[in-house]
Order: sequence, then C-alpha cells, then structure tokens
Amino acid sequence: MLPFGGLALALCVCGHILGSPSLGGTFSEESIPVSKQLVDRLLQAFSLEYDVDPMILARSPGRVNLIGEHTDYNDGFVLPVAIDRAIYVVASRRTDRLVRLFALDYADRSSFFLNHIRFDRVHQWSNYARGVASVLQRRGYALCGIDACIAGDVPIGAGLSSSAALEVAMAITWRALAGLDLSDRELALSAQQAENDFVGMRCGIMDQFIAVFGRKGHALLLDCRSLAHELVPLPPGCAIVVANTMKQRGLVDSEYNKRRAECEKGLRLLQRYIPEARALRDIAFADLERHKGELPEVVYRRCRHVVTENERVLEAARALREGDARRFGELMVASHRSLKDDYEVSCPELDIMVEVALSLPGAYGSRMTGAGFGGCTVSLVEEAAAEAFAAELALGYSRRTGIIPEVYICSAANGATLHGVDEFLANNSKR
Repeated sequence: MLPFGGLALALCVCGHILGSPSLGGTFSEESIPVSKQLVDRLLQAFSLEYDVDPMILARSPGRVNLIGEHTDYNDGFVLPVAIDRAIYVVASRRTDRLVRLFALDYADRSSFFLNHIRFDRVHQWSNYARGVASVLQRRGYALCGIDACIAGDVPIGAGLSSSAALEVAMAITWRALAGLDLSDRELALSAQQAENDFVGMRCGIMDQFIAVFGRKGHALLLDCRSLAHELVPLPPGCAIVVANTMKQRGLVDSEYNKRRAECEKGLRLLQRYIPEARALRDIAFADLERHKGELPEVVYRRCRHVVTENERVLEAARALREGDARRFGELMVASHRSLKDDYEVSCPELDIMVEVALSLPGAYGSRMTGAGFGGCTVSLVEEAAAEAFAAELALGYSRRTGIIPEVYICSAANGATLHGVDEFLANNSKR
C-alpha cells in the first residue's frame, strides 16, 4: 500500500531532481524540481482548496536500492540511491490543531485534529501523515495544524518507497511550520517509526534515511545498526534503469512481516551457539553453515540470504569505489538469485524482467528491488545504451507476459529539500 504517483507511459526518461542535499535548501536555475508541471498543479489545487496562501514546498524523493535487500531490519548493510521522482507537499500553518489534507492524485480529502489522531481505514493514504504527527507528538514535539496539498510522481506500489517519501515530506513540513528543533537523523527515525507503529509495516530504516541523506550522483552505503553512512560515487558512464513489472503488492498484507519473523526465529536459534550475536548481521557465513542442522530448512535459507547479502553489499561498495561496474553487475545478479531461491520474495514477472534485461546489450547487472512479490527491477546499464536498453526491455517483457511495463531511466538525486513558495514562484517566473 503505497500512497502517491503513477504513470501511464511504457517508457519514461527521467530528468533530475536537484537542490541542496540538506533540508532547507533553495531553488536555483540548476535546482528546479523534476516536475514543475506537478508543482504548478499543486499550487493551483491549494488555492482552490483553501482560503490562505501556501507558505512552503517540501520535496522528498523515492528511492531504489541497488543491492542489500531485506538486510536493513536485520541490522545489516544497504546501498540505495535517491531517485529523481518525488513526493511534493505544499502547505501553510494554521492557528488551531486541525490538519487538512488534499491528495491531488486521488482527488481525495482527509482531516484530523492533532489531539485525536486515529487510523483512517477509508482514506488510507492519510495514515502516513497521521503516523508522522502521532510519532512526533509522542516524542515531545509541539505541532501546529496545517493545510496541505500532496502529489507525486513516484509510481504506486512499485517498491520505490513513495510511503517513506511522503512520511519524510510531512516531517519536514511540520519541522518548518512548527519550528521544531529536529535533526535530520531524528527526522528519519521518526518517519520510520510512523510506518512501523502507526501504519503497521515493520520496515527498516533504509527508505526514510535515503530520502533524507541522498546525494546526486552517489549511492549511500548505510550501516542500519549504527546509521554510519558513506556516500559512494556511481561509476561514470553508467545509468540506472528501473522497470516496473506492473504487478502490485501491498507490503502490510504481504509476506514481508512473515520473512522478518523467520529471520528473528533463526537468530534466536543461532544465539544458543553464538550468544554475542545481536542480529543476523553478526553471523558469519562459516558459523551459519556450522549450525545449519539446528535450523528448520526454510529458516536456514532465509538466514543464508541475509548473511550472504550483507557480504555482497560490502563488496559492491568496494566495486563502486574502484569504478568496477562489471563486478557490481555480477553482484546484482547473485543478489537476485538469492532473493528468488533463498528468501522466496521474487515472482515470475520479476524473474522475466531480470532475464530480459540480462540478455540485452549494455547491461552490467539486474535484480529485483524492494520487498518483492511484485514491483520493480533495477539494472545498471552503459549510459550510451540506456535508451535502447529501456525500449527493448519494455518490448521483451511485454512479448513474454502480455503486460506493458513502465521503464524509467533514473538519476541518483539529492535527498529531501524544503523551499519557500514565493521563492519558487520568483525563480520559475524567469524561466
């Protein structure tokens, strides 16, 4: 269940979402959002919906994880990039405790009072905002009522984390309008807690963290235990191609939580022999193999994926530092194989998309990305071949499945940014 965005085209070539990597950056001629049309629609909708002028524009990107799947909630390592598709929130402060939300993509409204926040089963997209408000108040922050319009171009249900993008966008909206002394790190953790505790999806920290800390042209190597992170430059001459299989999946209702429980069971059993292990991240492959007979077969395979995936992430980061796109691609393929066979979160559509991608000229590697059970693949491709690759990928997948996919040539973008509406209008009037 992801909140916003979606496209009708089979092939889309993305532009760049730029801006300051820190929240509170400003627009310039070089840092206009990727979708000025979308922002213009948001501003128009706000003026029609409310009787006040908008004060701020918040932008928070989606993400694609290059490698490191289902490792984040096991205290492991991940290597995502923020992408040039985002959720946008235009908002103004109110003097009371009422929160009014209008979702432009759904033409739907929802409202609540800050002293009475309940889960909304009718307007479920609003629960991401409700959850953020609930968590921030429980952490001791004094919020104000707001009027807000929301829209985005992150595809729905595709595994590109529009939910985290919305949570981060709402958090920076409240940080600005309520004047909160809230660090970027705590903001990301609060957004994650909103999804865990309020929405009910037990995600790790990766999605919210990359939405805040992403940087143009870089992947982010993140230690999900300590939150230590390193920006790793992407190899020159490479493009990221994301392909949406068009098979939707709702994470809360899927087997995501079951996989997490299986990992926790494996850890408990292994702790009998390795008591110092706090998470599967602490289990060496040799130790896992030594004690595999103590684990149920399915639980063993779940653990094997997590342990070997952590090793692949660290090796993949080394490959990026050395500019070795070919080795990075090999690790992507190994990751997909593990997700398919050991973690069992792939599906025929994802497997076919990866098979077609690997058969095309210019492909270094390809894998499913996101929680699985549908959604997207990610491929690392020679930049010169990217447009032909994307077109042939869409055609090849369609021939084998009868489904028209959405394929995006993406750029690694900066993390969330906050801007004054007057400034945005002034800068864009010059264009």
